[in-house]
Amino acid sequence: MTDMTEPGPVRAPDAEKNPVETTSRKGQGTRRGGGDPATRGRTTISDGVVEKIAGLAARDVFGVHAMGSGLSRTFGAVRDRVPGGSKSVARGVKAEVGEVQTALDLEIVVVYGVSIADVARDVRENVIAAVERMTGLEVVEVNIAVSDVKLPDEEDEEPESRLQ
Repeated sequence: MTDMTEPGPVRAPDAEKNPVETTSRKGQGTRRGGGDPATRGRTTISDGVVEKIAGLAARDVFGVHAMGSGLSRTFGAVRDRVPGGSKSVARGVKAEVGEVQTALDLEIVVVYGVSIADVARDVRENVIAAVERMTGLEVVEVNIAVSDVKLPDEEDEEPESRLQ
């Protein structure tokens, strides 16, 4: 018979045949709930979260002047001037999020003089890397529509605020 009052390794009764040590300390070596804690439950990521990540990643690329069509940028500029309004980082981005995959549509304005093909490639690479790293979702496609080119002598539709 084995004394179970002292903590520490205790030999199983058939130790000669099977020399496996068990522990008698309460709570050690016992898992409850079945399986790894990281696999218990479900995580859902909304379309808006993926849109924000993609919007920020696209804006980081050299040659991207703005995101969205002219109309959405105009409405955004008005909304940004309203007290309490904030700049929409998801402007020009539409995401469809499934359980393990996502697809993205981006609308961008490029700076005149840069290669649109290079900008589009760089935007795809940056967006895919950011979304996959942050969400764990597989990005199956990133469609890019270039809606305008920012010319050097054009005024910005979204002027800087005079307030700081």
